[in-house]
Amino acid sequence: MNNYKVIISGGGTGGHIYPALSIAKELQASFPKIKFLFVGAMGRMEMERVPKSGYSIVGLWISGFNRVNMLKNILLPIKVLISILHSFFILKKFKPNVVIGTGGFASGPLLYIASVFGVPILIQEQNSYPGITNRLLAKRAQSICVAYNGLSKFFSSEKIKLTGNPVRQDLFNVDDKILEAKSYFKQNKNFKTLLVLGGSLGAKRINQLIKEKVKFFNENNIQLIWQCGSLYFDEYKEFELKQNVYITPYIKRMDLAYAASDFIISRSGAGSISELCIVGRPVIFIPSPNVAEDHQTTNAKIISNQGAALIIKEKNLINDFERQFFELISSKRLQERLKKNIKKLSKPSATKKIVDEIKILLKA
Repeated sequence: MNNYKVIISGGGTGGHIYPALSIAKELQASFPKIKFLFVGAMGRMEMERVPKSGYSIVGLWISGFNRVNMLKNILLPIKVLISILHSFFILKKFKPNVVIGTGGFASGPLLYIASVFGVPILIQEQNSYPGITNRLLAKRAQSICVAYNGLSKFFSSEKIKLTGNPVRQDLFNVDDKILEAKSYFKQNKNFKTLLVLGGSLGAKRINQLIKEKVKFFNENNIQLIWQCGSLYFDEYKEFELKQNVYITPYIKRMDLAYAASDFIISRSGAGSISELCIVGRPVIFIPSPNVAEDHQTTNAKIISNQGAALIIKEKNLINDFERQFFELISSKRLQERLKKNIKKLSKPSATKKIVDEIKILLKA
């Protein structure tokens, strides 16, 4: 039987969306007749990105808990109840064989209802510190695919499968695309390239840093590919006119951005880390301090403690950034060590391993 039906739920950020899309494509390669339905949150980026990848998606009226402005949580109980009811009708109509959750608040109501009706559930947890949605759903899941060791304190060890995080297939062998990438981004062949990533929506402090250091970069023959994020592009678009600066709210060809880069500055979300391990470039992580349980710092430390990346906390950027960055660009030995060590941490077969677990639930 190849006419399987699968619901994949998750979103809010690229870190939840891209693993979901990678899993779908890998499943489709095994079962050409398989049918998918994605479930996300209304108004979030998955409602745009998933249809562009050729899949159908339904949006729930749901949002996460706002830790900054408590007044914005007034409607949260109502949203949860309505989303649970909506999920009931989605399950009843689509009749999936398996439901997959890749994290984010949208997956909560859907996976809960699926478990009530006995539909097999697989959770894909990207981070070293699980999000609250996956922690709450863990007891209801049949299988939990993780990227880090040590998660048995959150999940039943019998359910945990150490698979790694899925990454986009076009990120493999980016070194074969260097010439194409240099042309795509109109690179100066006499300059090294710094790729700046603050996440799909952008990172305020990283953007401020790059603005402050444009002159410093130019003095050191560094050109920029700067993804400033959709929330900040209007504020920084003046840099489109600057020499050796390519600024964009969103990079459509991440494979070419990685290929063109000599150095990378990035947040340390789990999805970003998995991609960076695959492409193997020297990285400086600047973790976001504004995430649950400061999990980005935990993620980054796991990598930096293995000699595979540098890490600078936001509070230390003023004092430490120029010194650490200059040390990096000045030392070929450091660059090669970082590249070698981060490559060792890559898990290129992660998506296949996750799909193998899904096949067990499908009894395929």
